[in-house]
Amino acid sequence: MKAKFSEYLTSIAPGLKELIAELGKSYDYVSVLSTDSVGFSISASQRVKSIYGDTLMVERGNVVRVYKDGLYSEYAFNLFDTDNVGEKATKIKEVLDKQLAVLKATNTKVYDTGKLSDEPEQLFVEMDTTDLPEETDLDALMNKLKSFSDKGKSLSEEIIDCTVSGESTHVCKMFLTANRDLRQSYVQSTGSVLMLTARGDKTEYAYESLSDREGPAIFDGLEELLEKGLESVQANLGAERIIPGEYEVITTPEVSGLIAHEAFGHGVEMDMFVKKRALGQEYIGKRVGSDLVTMHEGAKVCKNTSSYAFDDEGTLAGDVIEIDKGILKTGVCDALAALRLGTVATGNGKRQNFEHKVYTRMTNTMFDSGNSTKEEMIASIKKGYLLSGFFSGMEDPKHWGIQCIIARGYEIIDGKLTGKVVAPVVLTGYVPDLLNSISMASTDYVPFGAGQCGKGHKEWVKTVDGGPYLKCVARLG
Repeated sequence: MKAKFSEYLTSIAPGLKELIAELGKSYDYVSVLSTDSVGFSISASQRVKSIYGDTLMVERGNVVRVYKDGLYSEYAFNLFDTDNVGEKATKIKEVLDKQLAVLKATNTKVYDTGKLSDEPEQLFVEMDTTDLPEETDLDALMNKLKSFSDKGKSLSEEIIDCTVSGESTHVCKMFLTANRDLRQSYVQSTGSVLMLTARGDKTEYAYESLSDREGPAIFDGLEELLEKGLESVQANLGAERIIPGEYEVITTPEVSGLIAHEAFGHGVEMDMFVKKRALGQEYIGKRVGSDLVTMHEGAKVCKNTSSYAFDDEGTLAGDVIEIDKGILKTGVCDALAALRLGTVATGNGKRQNFEHKVYTRMTNTMFDSGNSTKEEMIASIKKGYLLSGFFSGMEDPKHWGIQCIIARGYEIIDGKLTGKVVAPVVLTGYVPDLLNSISMASTDYVPFGAGQCGKGHKEWVKTVDGGPYLKCVARLG
């Protein structure tokens, strides 16, 4: 079925066009991003059942962006009365003019930025989906998730609780200027299983997830994650501490994605280049990885929760080759940063919601696959670990350090898994050293989109990352 575009946005579009025309008398560029997204989050455990009519992307509102004399300003508002367009235009102009006046009066240092182009473009996209969150029988879904939780709890006496969760959002966005009219509608959903266990005085948890640009029907797959969650958490219960050192390692696609996200995600978000806060800027055109390292970034790279038709600045979705056979080719960029750097926007301008500003943000960040199998990679290791699952990650874009907290490592000796598990595992290093050590990549290509990504301490958006199994050398502790 198609994810039908918002009737509300359709109804206010003519009035917003009038608003743009009215503001266009005073400003050299005017755009409006309007959103109308609905959804829910649901969770069942042995102790709590909850349903909320909200997710990260649920919102209804508008944001106006204007340009004049080298400066941009924005005004966000919820409701729009199509019968009082002139009154709304006057109010917006008063606020925006005050903002611009304050900047000039205080001699605030700003970026003198060029005007965004307004080439004619029309796009109307209703993407395919299994079903819609607004049409979901939430009582029936709760009963299903509770049955999954009960089944998970029954798998072992060591399981204290099993929380099964899902969230689904029907996203509708409309981007309008004097010459552009872009409209998109799609559904994205994520689900997870969180198992909490205890053995003696030791407690551990495991987190397994699924995601797709589909409706709540994907939550049926959560039942299949129960056994995987049990296997993971029991491995951690019996794990030992790792002896710190440098090892040959194999990363699962999930861990490969974490490395992609942290190593060449934030580090090549080009709004960081504007402020000289990313070392990656100095490596454009230079080698940063082995010949096996090719990385794509963009909303068109794969189909998952961060796959859209256009970004929050009206730039069409892209597929950017950031690294080509080890050579860093480019970063990704929002529209204003692109103007300041003299480059092209890549469709990576994203807002947390209409009340937040645009930043350059990741969408789908994926290592390309290779020609090896996981079995061949394991057989090639004398002493090392297969790294699986993760808790968190972070990087220092200015110095290109990386730190990934991995859930567990499975020991490999003489090309065979020994059954020994170490946990947790901290992977650290200098990004080019890590990527240049990649010597094998599997034929797998798996995206993971259940998480969220923050910029600084705020500005959360959906992102996806992944790839194949990778063999490399890393410092573990």
